[in-house]
Amino acid sequence: MSPRLAGAHYPVAVVGGGQAGLSVSYCLRERGIDHVVVERHRVGHEWRERRWDSFCLVTPNWQCKLPGYPYQGSDPDGFMVRDEIIRYLEDYVAHFRPPLVEGVSVTGLRRGAGGVFELATSEGEFTADQVVVATGPYHTPSVPRLAERLPANIEQIHSSRYRNPDQLPAGGVLVVGTGQSGCQIAEDLHLAGRQVHLAVGSAPRVARFYRGRDCVAWLDDMGYYKKGIDEFDDAGAVRMRVNHYVTGRDGGRDIDLRAFARDGMRLYGRLTGIDGTALAFADDLKVNLDRADAVAEGIKDSIDAFITARGIQTPDEPRYVPVWEPSEQPEALDLAEAGITSVVWSTGFRRDHRWIEAPVFDGRGYPMHWRGATSTPGLHFLGLPWQYSWGSGRFEAVGRDAEFLANHIDVSRRMADVCGTLTGAPTELTSALPIG
Repeated sequence: MSPRLAGAHYPVAVVGGGQAGLSVSYCLRERGIDHVVVERHRVGHEWRERRWDSFCLVTPNWQCKLPGYPYQGSDPDGFMVRDEIIRYLEDYVAHFRPPLVEGVSVTGLRRGAGGVFELATSEGEFTADQVVVATGPYHTPSVPRLAERLPANIEQIHSSRYRNPDQLPAGGVLVVGTGQSGCQIAEDLHLAGRQVHLAVGSAPRVARFYRGRDCVAWLDDMGYYKKGIDEFDDAGAVRMRVNHYVTGRDGGRDIDLRAFARDGMRLYGRLTGIDGTALAFADDLKVNLDRADAVAEGIKDSIDAFITARGIQTPDEPRYVPVWEPSEQPEALDLAEAGITSVVWSTGFRRDHRWIEAPVFDGRGYPMHWRGATSTPGLHFLGLPWQYSWGSGRFEAVGRDAEFLANHIDVSRRMADVCGTLTGAPTELTSALPIG
């Protein structure tokens, strides 16, 4: 039976039942802290409803390290596909049975009298001494306003709604954006034989394998995934970095946009304008391709230096040689002439924390925090990219962040009890609440 919400009070409320919310729930239970986890949909929703059919992780399975439940399968160096990811989360729930309420939306959060948090939900209001917001950063699909200028006969979808090539009408497809989603969707369409046009942005790339190992394994050994945000001089810029594109599809491989172009994909620079069927692009295609390659080769330089410093015996490997160069910088495209019938907007998401009434956001709407703890006592965030390290928000390090936050919550709770004992104030906030 699900925990009761309306009229109830909990020491801790966790908003969001994805990998972040489940991880902190496990850590709170380990410390004997009563709590409730409220999930708007059902466990695995983001993976189930916002990922395409051929989706798979881009990090190896061995990096799936949810607290108390590391990867259980027989292919640690493989890459879980969408349905396996969903099953991993569902099995995690079955493993430790968190106090989970599914199908309930939290619509408001404010700190009321006496420091108690008041949470409004679709099932009524309840209160909590402390709150963990574990809803991640990907709330509202972001589509640029210029999309409104496309003709009505052009099918438009955001990457979160893309499922497979057959979903789109016959004809060419324009994919806008080359982050992880854009590159992988472009590949999915390309492999299905569709004529793909790709607007290339500034996202970097990384090789899948180098010198006998997955690059993720090298970077893990080198400590990149544990390096804290406080070790960077430009922490604000680091938090806004776009992830490197690569894929785990079919056992893992590079995503080489130059190879796609060699094999028939049409590449352009950033999309800058739309006037009916006429599209305009920046002349930055070559620059963006060169920069992406430079990042990938720079990572290899770091791996080489690590191998040399440690005296590791591993085979040499020839460096990447570009297989295609743009002979021109195409700055215009007519959708009708090119036979393009649909556009996939792989342009990311916007955060939406309007339901939280607390002075903890900066001018960009990003939560200001230290490892998840905010300046509002008792209000915490979990599952943000670069919450503390590169692995934050992923299966690799969300557990470490959850452990840290659970310890912080436990210490705060104990301090409140001690202070209450010393001052004669109520030792539990619930006893200070009005009755009736």
